[in-house]
Amino acid sequence: MITATKKWIFLKISGAILVPLMLWFILNLIAIYDQGYNEVMSFFTNSVSKFLFSIFIINAYFFSALSISEVFEDYIHNDKIKNVANKLLYISAVAIPVITIILVSNL
Repeated sequence: MITATKKWIFLKISGAILVPLMLWFILNLIAIYDQGYNEVMSFFTNSVSKFLFSIFIINAYFFSALSISEVFEDYIHNDKIKNVANKLLYISAVAIPVITIILVSNL
């Protein structure tokens, strides 16, 4: 299968997964927005919330990395700069969710 086709399929699948996770997160964020510290901590210490939030963060960064790499492919014509930009993007797309998940897990 062509690499562009794989990226397109991964974008569509991750986008479809991201929609219900985003709705779940927005609804819960609205519910805890005006709450105190204890209610917010209760939300993030719940194991189901931790799991869904982790999946949400991983999927969101995966989706954004694929989307931004397509912008790099279209608008950066120098191959060296494009490769460095993509590598930095993929490193940050792995590092930021891992750090976030570790911090949320330690709550």
